[in-house]
Amino acid sequence: MLAHVRSSIVPALLRGPLALDQAGIPRYWAAVWAAFLPGDLAPSTVSKNLGYVEGFYAYADAVLGLGKLDDALASLDVEALSQALEGFFQSLRNRSNVSEARWQVPSRFTTDILTRVARSSSLHRGLVDLQGKLARIEVLYSQLRVGRRRKVQPIRSLPGEVVGALYELLDPVSGSNPFRKGATRWRVYTAFVLMLHHGLRRGELLSLAADAIKSGFDAKLQRERHWLTVKYNPYEDDSRYSRPSIKTANSLRQLPIAEPTVAVVDEYATSYRGRPAHSFLMNSQKNRPLSTEAITKVFARITTSLSKSVLKVLYDRTGKSSVTAHDLRHTCAVLRLNRFLSEGASMEEALQLLRVYFGWARSSNEPLRYARAVFEDRLATVWRNEFDERVEILRHLKGPK
Repeated sequence: MLAHVRSSIVPALLRGPLALDQAGIPRYWAAVWAAFLPGDLAPSTVSKNLGYVEGFYAYADAVLGLGKLDDALASLDVEALSQALEGFFQSLRNRSNVSEARWQVPSRFTTDILTRVARSSSLHRGLVDLQGKLARIEVLYSQLRVGRRRKVQPIRSLPGEVVGALYELLDPVSGSNPFRKGATRWRVYTAFVLMLHHGLRRGELLSLAADAIKSGFDAKLQRERHWLTVKYNPYEDDSRYSRPSIKTANSLRQLPIAEPTVAVVDEYATSYRGRPAHSFLMNSQKNRPLSTEAITKVFARITTSLSKSVLKVLYDRTGKSSVTAHDLRHTCAVLRLNRFLSEGASMEEALQLLRVYFGWARSSNEPLRYARAVFEDRLATVWRNEFDERVEILRHLKGPK
């Protein structure tokens, strides 16, 4: 039940809305959680959120035993908490007219408390394994929706078979490449590489200046480093009818760029871009800045050039019947997250790295969608080795212009 404590003889932490068990004893972790809520929340909002948390406590009392939810949180019993969360979710689904907050708030409460307890120095042992379990809880349960008509937003990352087919199709020297002119082939391949390997949005790609990639000697690493600055072209105003945009202030960023990408962009810029009167990297056949509409048409052409078997894989795995430019960004996010994890980062660290790399706000939940795809292991490994080997050949070849 929920009570409102106002007495001055009660410690400040316990004043205000308070979740109580059947014996009138405060729910320990609910009180702790409430103490860390933002201070500018209205008392009515705090009370409503604690009411949702109390609903989860009441369910857990019946399933785990009276007071056992606090015990499970204190001992980091992820299995017991998963059992309680799953059952609580199903109980809400069986009721009518239940708001999403009745599920989302207890779900967030559980992960918040688990994270705080896990950071305790006395429970540091086995933290790496625990963080993986916490991440799984956060990923799986935050995606669930109570409303029957609402579905979990699908992951738009491309299956490995489709990514491999795109490499083969868009290779500038491939006999199956659907674009006839060498300049068009390299333009499309450069866009493909930048969007797939570095997660650029369409607007970000089309905003790049021709010299967006910079290089410098890294004294610490004793080698040349390359980086791409994602920002509006600083040299001129954009005169395109549909002006490409960079989504938010967080989207303005610098990305490390590998040698193979530099080789592709350099080959396009020096041999196939031409000498247009503008300073944008992506140039059209008519020597104008490439448009968003042109990118859309390119991917429509790519889709129609894929084999029926590849399109069937795409539909069976994603429910989609076409490939779009933004699908490459989704695919890059899954691959990058997988890579951060394989290099030893914890899930929490990997998700934050993903936010920085893709230009999301620090509080954005967007990375959780890709974490779910990583757990589902739907994407085959089609990444750096294949790309490196392919570019080593391409950088020495020049197709017909």
